[in-house]
Amino acid sequence: MKIEEKVLACVDQSHFADHVTDYAAWAARRIEAPLELLHVIDRHPEIATNTDHSGAIGLGAQTQLLQDLSEQDESRSKEARERGRLFLNRLRERAMTAGVAEPDMRQRLGEIESTLTEQQDDVCLFVLGRRGRSAEATQRDLGRNVERVVRALRKPILAVTDNFTEPRRALFAFDGGSITRRGVQTIAASRMFRDMPIQLLMSGKENKDSGKQLEWAGRTLTEAGLDATTTLIPGDAERIIGSQVMDNGIDILIMGAYSHSPLRTLLLGSKTSDLLRSARVPTLLLR
Repeated sequence: MKIEEKVLACVDQSHFADHVTDYAAWAARRIEAPLELLHVIDRHPEIATNTDHSGAIGLGAQTQLLQDLSEQDESRSKEARERGRLFLNRLRERAMTAGVAEPDMRQRLGEIESTLTEQQDDVCLFVLGRRGRSAEATQRDLGRNVERVVRALRKPILAVTDNFTEPRRALFAFDGGSITRRGVQTIAASRMFRDMPIQLLMSGKENKDSGKQLEWAGRTLTEAGLDATTTLIPGDAERIIGSQVMDNGIDILIMGAYSHSPLRTLLLGSKTSDLLRSARVPTLLLR
Protein backbone atom coordinates (compact mmCIF):
# COMPACT_ATOMS: atom_id res chain seq x y z
CA MET A 1 0.00 0.00 0.00
CA LYS A 2 1.38 3.40 -0.99
CA ILE A 3 2.00 5.75 1.96
CA GLU A 4 0.28 9.12 1.61
CA GLU A 5 2.78 11.89 0.97
CA LYS A 6 3.09 14.41 3.78
CA VAL A 7 4.13 17.94 4.53
CA LEU A 8 7.33 17.75 6.56
CA ALA A 9 8.15 20.71 8.81
CA CYS A 10 11.85 20.86 9.74
CA VAL A 11 12.14 22.57 13.12
CA ASP A 12 14.92 23.36 15.55
CA GLN A 13 14.76 24.77 19.06
CA SER A 14 14.58 28.42 18.09
CA HIS A 15 11.73 30.91 17.95
CA PHE A 16 11.73 30.48 14.16
CA ALA A 17 10.15 27.05 14.68
CA ASP A 18 6.80 28.69 15.50
CA HIS A 19 6.68 30.33 12.06
CA VAL A 20 7.74 27.11 10.31
CA THR A 21 4.91 25.29 12.10
CA ASP A 22 2.36 27.96 11.14
CA TYR A 23 3.26 27.84 7.45
CA ALA A 24 3.45 24.04 7.44
CA ALA A 25 -0.01 23.84 9.01
CA TRP A 26 -1.34 26.26 6.39
CA ALA A 27 0.16 24.21 3.54
CA ALA A 28 -1.08 20.90 4.96
CA ARG A 29 -4.62 22.27 5.18
CA ARG A 30 -4.48 23.70 1.67
CA ILE A 31 -3.32 20.51 -0.02
CA GLU A 32 -5.13 18.20 2.42
CA ALA A 33 -1.98 16.29 3.35
CA PRO A 34 -0.81 14.92 6.71
CA LEU A 35 1.68 17.05 8.66
CA GLU A 36 4.79 15.82 10.42
CA LEU A 37 7.05 17.90 12.65
CA LEU A 38 10.64 16.70 12.48
CA HIS A 39 13.36 17.69 14.95
CA VAL A 40 16.89 16.54 14.11
CA ILE A 41 19.30 16.35 17.05
CA ASP A 42 22.92 16.89 16.02
CA ARG A 43 24.88 13.70 16.52
CA HIS A 44 28.07 15.62 17.27
CA PRO A 45 27.18 18.84 19.12
CA GLU A 46 29.97 21.20 20.11
CA ILE A 47 30.03 20.90 23.88
CA ALA A 48 32.33 22.77 26.19
CA THR A 49 33.71 21.03 29.26
CA ASN A 50 35.54 22.28 32.31
CA THR A 51 37.58 19.12 32.69
CA ASP A 52 41.19 19.13 31.48
CA HIS A 53 41.96 15.83 29.72
CA SER A 54 45.38 16.86 28.45
CA GLY A 55 48.69 15.31 29.44
CA ALA A 56 49.89 11.74 29.78
CA ILE A 57 47.61 9.36 31.68
CA GLY A 58 47.94 5.72 32.54
CA LEU A 59 46.04 2.86 30.95
CA GLY A 60 43.58 2.49 33.83
CA ALA A 61 42.91 6.21 33.95
CA GLN A 62 42.41 6.26 30.20
CA THR A 63 39.82 3.47 30.41
CA GLN A 64 38.00 5.28 33.19
CA LEU A 65 38.10 8.54 31.23
CA LEU A 66 36.54 6.89 28.18
CA GLN A 67 33.82 5.38 30.36
CA ASP A 68 33.11 8.74 31.99
CA LEU A 69 32.91 10.49 28.62
CA SER A 70 30.56 7.81 27.29
CA GLU A 71 28.27 8.20 30.30
CA GLN A 72 28.31 11.98 29.92
CA ASP A 73 27.44 11.66 26.23
CA GLU A 74 24.56 9.29 27.00
CA SER A 75 23.27 11.67 29.67
CA ARG A 76 23.44 14.65 27.30
CA SER A 77 21.63 12.69 24.57
CA LYS A 78 18.87 11.72 27.00
CA GLU A 79 18.46 15.32 28.11
CA ALA A 80 18.41 16.53 24.48
CA ARG A 81 15.72 13.99 23.57
CA GLU A 82 13.56 15.03 26.53
CA ARG A 83 13.91 18.74 25.69
CA GLY A 84 13.07 17.91 22.09
CA ARG A 85 9.99 15.93 23.10
CA LEU A 86 8.61 18.83 25.13
CA PHE A 87 9.47 21.23 22.31
CA LEU A 88 7.67 19.09 19.71
CA ASN A 89 4.62 18.66 21.94
CA ARG A 90 4.25 22.44 22.11
CA LEU A 91 4.53 22.78 18.33
CA ARG A 92 2.04 19.95 17.84
CA GLU A 93 -0.47 21.84 19.97
CA ARG A 94 0.20 24.94 17.90
CA ALA A 95 -0.47 23.06 14.65
CA MET A 96 -3.69 21.62 16.04
CA THR A 97 -4.83 25.11 17.05
CA ALA A 98 -4.14 26.15 13.44
CA GLY A 99 -6.56 23.49 12.19
CA VAL A 100 -4.45 20.36 11.57
CA ALA A 101 -6.33 17.39 13.03
CA GLU A 102 -3.58 14.92 13.92
CA PRO A 103 -0.06 16.23 13.27
CA ASP A 104 2.66 13.66 13.77
CA MET A 105 6.03 14.38 15.35
CA ARG A 106 9.39 12.68 15.22
CA GLN A 107 12.92 13.12 16.52
CA ARG A 108 15.96 11.83 14.73
CA LEU A 109 19.58 11.74 15.82
CA GLY A 110 21.89 12.69 12.99
CA GLU A 111 22.72 15.32 10.39
CA ILE A 112 19.99 17.45 8.86
CA GLU A 113 20.90 17.04 5.18
CA SER A 114 21.14 13.24 5.17
CA THR A 115 18.08 12.88 7.41
CA LEU A 116 15.87 14.92 5.09
CA THR A 117 17.21 13.16 2.00
CA GLU A 118 16.23 9.80 3.52
CA GLN A 119 12.71 11.09 4.19
CA GLN A 120 11.88 12.65 0.85
CA ASP A 121 10.24 9.70 -0.91
CA ASP A 122 7.25 10.08 1.43
CA VAL A 123 7.19 13.90 1.33
CA CYS A 124 5.30 16.20 -1.06
CA LEU A 125 6.53 19.45 0.52
CA PHE A 126 9.32 20.40 2.91
CA VAL A 127 8.89 23.48 5.08
CA LEU A 128 11.94 25.06 6.69
CA GLY A 129 13.03 28.40 8.05
CA ARG A 130 15.44 30.63 6.20
CA ARG A 131 17.10 31.06 9.55
CA GLY A 132 17.44 28.76 12.52
CA ARG A 133 19.01 28.46 15.93
CA SER A 134 22.48 29.56 14.84
CA ALA A 135 21.05 32.76 13.32
CA GLU A 136 19.76 33.84 16.73
CA ALA A 137 23.36 34.40 17.76
CA THR A 138 24.86 35.60 14.48
CA GLN A 139 21.87 37.53 13.07
CA ARG A 140 22.72 36.21 9.59
CA ASP A 141 19.94 36.79 7.08
CA LEU A 142 20.14 33.26 5.62
CA GLY A 143 20.85 30.13 7.63
CA ARG A 144 24.07 28.28 6.99
CA ASN A 145 22.25 25.01 6.13
CA VAL A 146 19.68 26.37 3.67
CA GLU A 147 21.57 26.08 0.36
CA ARG A 148 23.11 22.72 1.27
CA VAL A 149 19.75 21.23 2.28
CA VAL A 150 17.85 22.62 -0.72
CA ARG A 151 20.46 21.28 -3.15
CA ALA A 152 20.19 17.82 -1.56
CA LEU A 153 16.41 17.57 -2.05
CA ARG A 154 14.36 17.00 -5.19
CA LYS A 155 10.94 17.90 -3.76
CA PRO A 156 9.52 21.45 -3.41
CA ILE A 157 10.72 23.38 -0.36
CA LEU A 158 8.80 26.22 1.28
CA ALA A 159 11.43 28.50 2.84
CA VAL A 160 9.57 30.73 5.28
CA THR A 161 10.12 34.14 6.82
CA ASP A 162 10.10 35.23 10.45
CA ASN A 163 6.38 35.96 10.80
CA PHE A 164 3.33 34.11 9.55
CA THR A 165 0.90 35.84 7.22
CA GLU A 166 -1.59 33.66 5.38
CA PRO A 167 -0.72 33.92 1.67
CA ARG A 168 -3.37 35.55 -0.53
CA ARG A 169 -1.46 36.47 -3.70
CA ALA A 170 1.40 34.58 -5.40
CA LEU A 171 4.17 35.59 -7.79
CA PHE A 172 5.76 32.90 -9.95
CA ALA A 173 9.23 33.93 -11.20
CA PHE A 174 9.14 31.98 -14.46
CA ASP A 175 12.29 31.84 -16.60
CA GLY A 176 11.29 29.29 -19.23
CA GLY A 177 13.87 26.75 -18.04
CA SER A 178 13.20 23.08 -17.34
CA ILE A 179 12.86 23.57 -13.58
CA THR A 180 10.22 26.29 -13.77
CA ARG A 181 8.40 24.52 -16.62
CA ARG A 182 8.08 21.44 -14.43
CA GLY A 183 7.10 23.81 -11.64
CA VAL A 184 4.20 25.15 -13.70
CA GLN A 185 2.90 21.61 -14.11
CA THR A 186 3.37 20.92 -10.40
CA ILE A 187 1.44 24.06 -9.44
CA ALA A 188 -1.30 23.25 -11.95
CA ALA A 189 -1.81 19.83 -10.33
CA SER A 190 -1.65 21.10 -6.74
CA ARG A 191 -4.44 22.41 -4.52
CA MET A 192 -2.14 24.85 -2.75
CA PHE A 193 -2.87 27.81 -5.01
CA ARG A 194 -6.56 27.23 -5.71
CA ASP A 195 -8.61 30.44 -5.38
CA MET A 196 -5.39 32.47 -5.18
CA PRO A 197 -4.32 34.95 -7.88
CA ILE A 198 -0.96 33.97 -9.41
CA GLN A 199 1.14 36.46 -11.36
CA LEU A 200 3.52 34.74 -13.77
CA LEU A 201 6.50 37.07 -14.15
CA MET A 202 9.22 36.64 -16.75
CA SER A 203 12.22 38.92 -16.37
CA GLY A 204 15.94 38.86 -17.08
CA LYS A 205 17.33 38.73 -20.61
CA GLU A 206 14.55 38.52 -23.20
CA ASN A 207 14.83 36.10 -26.12
CA LYS A 208 12.67 35.32 -29.17
CA ASP A 209 10.88 32.49 -27.34
CA SER A 210 10.11 34.38 -24.13
CA GLY A 211 6.60 35.35 -25.19
CA LYS A 212 5.67 31.83 -26.28
CA GLN A 213 7.09 30.27 -23.11
CA LEU A 214 5.19 32.70 -20.90
CA GLU A 215 2.00 32.17 -22.91
CA TRP A 216 2.32 28.40 -22.44
CA ALA A 217 2.80 28.79 -18.69
CA GLY A 218 -0.22 31.06 -18.34
CA ARG A 219 -2.40 28.80 -20.45
CA THR A 220 -1.36 25.70 -18.47
CA LEU A 221 -2.34 27.26 -15.15
CA THR A 222 -5.55 28.78 -16.51
CA GLU A 223 -6.69 25.49 -18.03
CA ALA A 224 -6.09 23.89 -14.63
CA GLY A 225 -8.62 26.33 -13.15
CA LEU A 226 -6.13 28.74 -11.56
CA ASP A 227 -6.43 32.54 -11.64
CA ALA A 228 -3.22 33.29 -13.55
CA THR A 229 -1.97 36.44 -15.26
CA THR A 230 1.29 36.95 -17.16
CA THR A 231 3.83 39.79 -17.12
CA LEU A 232 7.00 40.16 -19.20
CA ILE A 233 9.50 42.75 -17.93
CA PRO A 234 13.05 42.47 -19.37
CA GLY A 235 15.85 43.61 -17.10
CA ASP A 236 17.60 42.73 -13.84
CA ALA A 237 15.60 39.80 -12.45
CA GLU A 238 16.35 40.33 -8.76
CA ARG A 239 15.39 44.02 -8.87
CA ILE A 240 12.23 43.42 -10.92
CA ILE A 241 11.03 40.50 -8.81
CA GLY A 242 11.61 42.50 -5.62
CA SER A 243 9.70 45.51 -6.90
CA GLN A 244 6.80 43.37 -8.16
CA VAL A 245 6.53 41.66 -4.76
CA MET A 246 6.33 45.04 -3.04
CA ASP A 247 4.14 46.86 -5.56
CA ASN A 248 1.55 44.10 -6.02
CA GLY A 249 1.08 42.97 -2.43
CA ILE A 250 2.57 39.52 -3.04
CA ASP A 251 2.46 37.11 -0.05
CA ILE A 252 4.35 34.13 -1.50
CA LEU A 253 7.05 33.81 -4.18
CA ILE A 254 7.55 30.75 -6.38
CA MET A 255 10.85 30.19 -8.20
CA GLY A 256 13.43 27.65 -9.31
CA ALA A 257 16.33 27.07 -6.94
CA TYR A 258 20.07 26.52 -7.30
CA SER A 259 20.07 25.38 -10.93
CA HIS A 260 23.83 25.96 -11.23
CA SER A 261 26.63 23.87 -9.74
CA PRO A 262 28.09 24.67 -6.30
CA LEU A 263 31.41 25.56 -7.99
CA ARG A 264 29.77 28.12 -10.28
CA THR A 265 27.90 29.51 -7.30
CA LEU A 266 31.17 29.81 -5.39
CA LEU A 267 32.79 31.73 -8.25
CA LEU A 268 29.85 33.87 -9.44
CA GLY A 269 27.41 33.87 -6.53
CA SER A 270 23.86 32.54 -6.36
CA LYS A 271 20.75 34.36 -7.60
CA THR A 272 18.65 32.02 -5.43
CA SER A 273 20.45 33.02 -2.24
CA ASP A 274 20.35 36.69 -3.23
CA LEU A 275 16.58 36.53 -3.75
CA LEU A 276 16.04 34.63 -0.51
CA ARG A 277 17.96 37.33 1.33
CA SER A 278 16.08 40.19 -0.31
CA ALA A 279 12.54 38.78 -0.49
CA ARG A 280 10.39 39.45 2.57
CA VAL A 281 7.82 36.75 1.80
CA PRO A 282 7.87 32.96 2.04
CA THR A 283 9.36 31.34 -1.06
CA LEU A 284 8.41 28.03 -2.67
CA LEU A 285 11.63 26.66 -4.13
CA LEU A 286 11.27 24.28 -7.09
CA ARG A 287 13.80 21.54 -7.74
